[in-house]
Amino acid sequence: MTVLTTSAGPFRLRIVRPEDLPLITGWMNDPVVDAFWELAGPPEVTERHVRAQLDGDGRSVPQLGLLNGVPMSYWEVYRVEQDRLAGYYRADPGDIGLHLLLGPPESRGRGLGGALLSAMAEHLLRTSPRVVAEPDVRNTPSVRAFRRAGFSSAGEIELPEKRAALMMRERDA
Repeated sequence: MTVLTTSAGPFRLRIVRPEDLPLITGWMNDPVVDAFWELAGPPEVTERHVRAQLDGDGRSVPQLGLLNGVPMSYWEVYRVEQDRLAGYYRADPGDIGLHLLLGPPESRGRGLGGALLSAMAEHLLRTSPRVVAEPDVRNTPSVRAFRRAGFSSAGEIELPEKRAALMMRERDA
């Protein structure tokens, strides 16, 4: 379990457990979330997505984020060099990728995304040279949160399912 200090309070990350799936499924079925994650539907849809990572080779780790002890976010932390994203930019060994979903609607629009992304990036940059993300360019709140967290834009890339803003944050020299 990872514990981070954020401006919003203590933040814990832990690997997703089977009992978390109903909560995450509910988040995925929110139309605002579904517009970008495209995982709405019966519980089996979310379970297949998460289970593929839990049962996989460790290249992507699904995690539940708890702020002040309350589950409020879903994260995927992945090794870029083992992901298709590596073919879209000049990936370096050790680059770490992030996907973030703020679950409950009351968690959105309050600046939490930027605060959590900043703390997470600082944590990951202790062992990685760079943290990378590729939010959908239409998801302006997400792109804005990455910018507030110190990520810079490296342009746009065309992925099969979306046009993405390639966002990067590098370790300070």
